[in-house]
Amino acid sequence: MMVERLQTFGDIQLSKQVLQSLSEMGFEEPSPIQNAAIPVALKGADIIGQAQTGTGKTAAFGIPITERVNSKFQAVQALIVTPTRELAIQVAEEIAKIGRYRHVKPLPIYGGQPIDRQIRALRMGYQVVVGTPGRLLDHLNRGTLRLQHVKMVVLDEADEMLDMGFIDDIEGLLKEVPTEGRQVMLFSATMPPGIRKLAQTYMNNPRSVSVSRDDLTVPMIDQVFYEARESIKVDALCRIIDMEDIGQGIIFCRTKRGVDELVVALEARGYFADALHGDLSQQQRDRVMKRFRDGKSELLVATDVAARGLDINNVTHVINFDIPQDPVSYVHRIGRTGRVGRKGQAITLISPKEYRQLRLIENLIKTRIRRKELPSLADISERQAENLKNQLVKLIQGDRLGNYRAIVGELLEEYDSTDVAAAALKFAVEGANAEERIEDKGLDDIHFGNTGAATGMVRFFMNIGRVQQIRPQDIIRWIADESGISGNIIGMINIYDKFTFVEVPEEYASRVLSCMHQNMIKGRRVSVEPAKARENNDY
Repeated sequence: MMVERLQTFGDIQLSKQVLQSLSEMGFEEPSPIQNAAIPVALKGADIIGQAQTGTGKTAAFGIPITERVNSKFQAVQALIVTPTRELAIQVAEEIAKIGRYRHVKPLPIYGGQPIDRQIRALRMGYQVVVGTPGRLLDHLNRGTLRLQHVKMVVLDEADEMLDMGFIDDIEGLLKEVPTEGRQVMLFSATMPPGIRKLAQTYMNNPRSVSVSRDDLTVPMIDQVFYEARESIKVDALCRIIDMEDIGQGIIFCRTKRGVDELVVALEARGYFADALHGDLSQQQRDRVMKRFRDGKSELLVATDVAARGLDINNVTHVINFDIPQDPVSYVHRIGRTGRVGRKGQAITLISPKEYRQLRLIENLIKTRIRRKELPSLADISERQAENLKNQLVKLIQGDRLGNYRAIVGELLEEYDSTDVAAAALKFAVEGANAEERIEDKGLDDIHFGNTGAATGMVRFFMNIGRVQQIRPQDIIRWIADESGISGNIIGMINIYDKFTFVEVPEEYASRVLSCMHQNMIKGRRVSVEPAKARENNDY
């Protein structure tokens, strides 16, 4: 089948050979970061690009490199530095595709691969070298990598490299690249002071190109959160997995230990999960990634550090089992799904006391994250019903039910046939001790009992009042800001000299309590607790 050849790439004029490659790669038009960066890069200007993985930034620097290197000259003319070997391999693969018809050859260089093989490859002559800082520096010190003809340097995911302690290595590499006619392109999702300093020292009047916040969080990602107390988090996660149609998912935990414990808990419940964290050897890590890429494991449980530089196209869901401590990490994590042109979902599990952290994330991405109710066993049973019916039909048609027929025969003498079948089905879905677990035990909000509030509301007592010059609008704004609920659903507010009563909808009561208790308003730490019903009559 002939691929329709691109005539231009949006408004960007490129060579026929590169346009042909882009056509075959399925590119139709430039992404926002490509539109902004490519024309500037083609002129040879230095660039600071604010963009994360998943916005098409590899092609944003890959296309200008392919256009600007001399394919007939067998020397390294472009150097791309990445934080991880995975990213180095992916970048090299993409540039190989873009440079296919211009005969531009990229070579990935990283730790964990025999160095003599890399030395032999470097002797053969590649125009573009992509690598991790440590291994590149190693070759430089051995004299096997020569940078005297390098005209273009790309620092990809610079903030990640800063976090991983590579800044000295990067400076060591930049010092070896001739400054005359040198172009430096730096790409980073965030701009911490260390990156700004690097730009000031090694870049010449850099042009800033960035994608808007909407592009940064990738608009195709549906972002939701579920509230679940720590004690029932694993069960809540399993319900979400059962309910969602997860093709492949990455689940993030805060610590290596958390990753290992969650993998054990998931495997015990029959899910195919693999761990990815810093304690794995490179060989184990490669094996885990291969299993995941080949679809042999459906869930990858990872720490932030271990997932750096991962670029897997079919991830349908990113699940934050632990909410990230740093809001920027949230942006990095969710960028692993919803890759260009595909839909993805980001799910975050939070305990009531983590609402404040959620607010910080929402402020960064300028988006409200939608709350969803945890699926009940009934929801999941409904989802599984069709599946169960099909399995039952298969068993009936297989006609190997001898032993079970005898048990059913006895039961039918005493019980209704529909009840017997339903009990067997419940046993299959929920297990033997379903009754002990009782539907949704522990997954509901705290029951506040009668607080003297209107139906469907919970009334709270606060030890602050007129003496502190508190007005109803202060209370509404405070609750809305801190707990993220809408001000117009807050009910009756009664302010007295030294205390206040406020009513909020029952479904948000535990959230409001956890966010507001011992929080500050007007410079005073406020105690918030459920009101006692009788107080209703006293005032």
